[in-house]
Amino acid sequence: MPFEIQPLREFMVRPAIPPALSRLEELAYNFYYTWEPAIRYLFRRLDPALWKSCQRNPVLMLARVSQEALDRAANDPRYVALYRQACEKFDSYLGAPAKPHGDKLIAYFSMEYGLAECLPIYSGGLGILSGDFLKALSDSGEPAVGVGLLYQNGYLEQRLNPDGWQQERYPVNDFYTLPIRPVTGPDGQDLKVSVELPQGPAWARIWQADVGRVKLYLLDSNIEENQNPDYRNITAQLYGGDHDARLRQEILLGIGGLRALKALGLKPTVFHMNEGHSAFLALERIRVLMREEGLNFEEALEASRAGNVFTTHTSVAAGIDLFHPGLMHEYFAGYCQDTGISFDDLMALGRVDAANRSEPFSMAILAMRTSSLRNAVSRLHQQVSQRMWSCLWPKLPVWEVPITSITNGVHLRSWVNTDLAELYDEFLQPDWRERYDDPKTWEMIDEIPDHELLESHKRRKRRLIAFVRERGAAMAQARKASAAEIQRAMEVLDPDALTIGFARRFATYKRATLLFRDVPRLKKILCNPDRPVQIVVAGNAHPKDHPGKMLIREIVQLSRDPELAKRLVFVEHYDMEVGREMVQGVDLWLNNPRRGEEACGTSGMKAGMNGVLNLSILDGWFDEAYEHVGGWAIGDREDYSEDQDEIHARAIYSLLENEIVPMFYERNASGVPVEWVRRMRQSMKFVSRQYNCQRMVAEYMTQLYDPSHRASQEMSAGGYERVRQRVQWERQIRQVWDQVRIVEAEHAPDGSLISGKPIEVKAVVELAGLKPEDVRVEALLGRVGPSGRLSQAEVIHLEPVGQAGAAYVFARQLVPQQTGRLGLTVRVAPNHCEDPLTRPCNSPLKWAHECLAV
Repeated sequence: MPFEIQPLREFMVRPAIPPALSRLEELAYNFYYTWEPAIRYLFRRLDPALWKSCQRNPVLMLARVSQEALDRAANDPRYVALYRQACEKFDSYLGAPAKPHGDKLIAYFSMEYGLAECLPIYSGGLGILSGDFLKALSDSGEPAVGVGLLYQNGYLEQRLNPDGWQQERYPVNDFYTLPIRPVTGPDGQDLKVSVELPQGPAWARIWQADVGRVKLYLLDSNIEENQNPDYRNITAQLYGGDHDARLRQEILLGIGGLRALKALGLKPTVFHMNEGHSAFLALERIRVLMREEGLNFEEALEASRAGNVFTTHTSVAAGIDLFHPGLMHEYFAGYCQDTGISFDDLMALGRVDAANRSEPFSMAILAMRTSSLRNAVSRLHQQVSQRMWSCLWPKLPVWEVPITSITNGVHLRSWVNTDLAELYDEFLQPDWRERYDDPKTWEMIDEIPDHELLESHKRRKRRLIAFVRERGAAMAQARKASAAEIQRAMEVLDPDALTIGFARRFATYKRATLLFRDVPRLKKILCNPDRPVQIVVAGNAHPKDHPGKMLIREIVQLSRDPELAKRLVFVEHYDMEVGREMVQGVDLWLNNPRRGEEACGTSGMKAGMNGVLNLSILDGWFDEAYEHVGGWAIGDREDYSEDQDEIHARAIYSLLENEIVPMFYERNASGVPVEWVRRMRQSMKFVSRQYNCQRMVAEYMTQLYDPSHRASQEMSAGGYERVRQRVQWERQIRQVWDQVRIVEAEHAPDGSLISGKPIEVKAVVELAGLKPEDVRVEALLGRVGPSGRLSQAEVIHLEPVGQAGAAYVFARQLVPQQTGRLGLTVRVAPNHCEDPLTRPCNSPLKWAHECLAV
């Protein structure tokens, strides 16, 4: 007779933890362990080898550790004392008073998060930054939640074949052995949400990760409710699949993420889109406001914009997600029916030219158009972004495009090595971890004796070398390498040699092989018997990035040169663990992207706060920090051109030969490289204070989150009456704007003026029935560039002072403080708001088209 198959019944088996250690599981399920050494040490001491083999995953470790080990720990007074200390620190941290915030709540949306290597739902810098940001939000006590996707497969595990070509493996994540838990509803069942897709609803289960005091909610589509394989695979892999798969992922992240927050009973007032992947949340917010508040589309767009914040991390157009109009129609025709808007109006939100029906839909443009505040991630990236997106504000000068900058930071407690932290505990104030923003805190680094600081770093270097050797041997063994190759892997690197580190994604713009352009010259530097130098390289290429994989193979094959075999090492499978060991253990951190294409870069910050000196292009964060961190700059502050590859390579060799290597090996009678150690201190003091993620959170709060929260509250007051009035006012503006004109603009007499002498500026403006308070008349005073246009200018508000017939007169006295060739012009715009950073895309604007040379 045929077998009768019964439905599968699932149940959870939990480890039998002795009562004396009953809270181990509670400690394991909070990612606070990733930045609290006392908790990590607690798990490591249970079984050091198992802790390492479990990828430092406390949940998996508790599932695998023997009952004997648990019982032995419970009966060891020393271990129980450590356990109680860890619990005290855990309770003190979670119980710290939160900042008063009223009903403010920030919802942070990101496609990837790098919290720990055991949860591989990140690909690179964007994910690591998102993880650090949540940790810093937790430290600061700010009200926030994170939203993301839970991928069934890790991003990739890199393996090299015998030829050095990257191959990928995709480990399957067992969610029930990770520090995450499914969220259940009042009925005890898993909480789920759905999104509408062309072939029916797609469902997702909600999981929760505790990141200190912040909750991160992750959506998982691999559940029984999704009979369609395409729907189950929405969260199969980060950045995987074709355009359809990417569109489904981003719908689930943005729309599904918003619905998950609602299902959880959360009511955020600020919605932060970290890159454009989650921008569909803006469309969902519009739909919800229309349905629940009775707003029309224009009103809902205006109301939702107030609470939306967008951060761009992209410096090149190729990094933007674009979707074909036909694909968009397939997925959003139903949305248009629900909201009563035309498909063309929907597409206009994601296009530069609304009239161009062939233009694809841009997620970044959607985020720009539906946000009130936007920021880049470094000062240089702000300038790049303003040029890149000036097409959305065509009547504004590039320098006035409303994109501000908040330079990224890194979570200090996650990245500063424990040896250095112990030195800080000894020589800095006891509360140095909380007083990150006080310069006096870091000035005490000068009190650490040279030999102790140097020996602390040497320990990290020895640890790095041991790590590289062990991993290299394990990888060689896994690909069935010869015994001789495995032995060579165990002999690489010298703990006394100057060690250069380079670790990052192998995108071509990062120029990973720049250092290897002149191999004979490089060999002379590396193989100097009196002053040896060695290089440790790590990094993954995107699975579809053939040029990036070729760069990896080129380096791997060069590392097999007999002269370089012990001086050049490529570390396979770049992940958070590899990155952490490298930024803590090398002596010099190399970064050489094409200038203007690295939005910020944070690996150099992690290295710098560990006393590792930077050798970098003046790009991203280093363009701001170079003069303060004791490192070296490659090239000047010039835009990239192809001939710079050779120039920059020669600059690297020259700096190594003439400055860096001699300085590292120049020792005093005690064997201390005095100038090198001085620069180490300089780097540690400045980077730890200025590029700590806590500083970044504080700037987001004051510059973006608090203004957005206030604007959102103002918009929703009185049943959104202010929104309705605002939209009505904007319609009136649009109806008459073509008739608004600057009749006359009087500046100053021709000829030269003396600096400090006032200029009377007057503009006569016909308002076509509008009131003076409906417009904002401004004078712009600044230097005239070679093109005859203002290159940068001060914007001065002109006040209404009277009437001239049917027109109104606006005037003010200006006092030029600069000398030389200056220019002045006048413009008029609708008086949307006091903050120019919230200026909507394509805002109406009229110029006097006059320029006065002063």
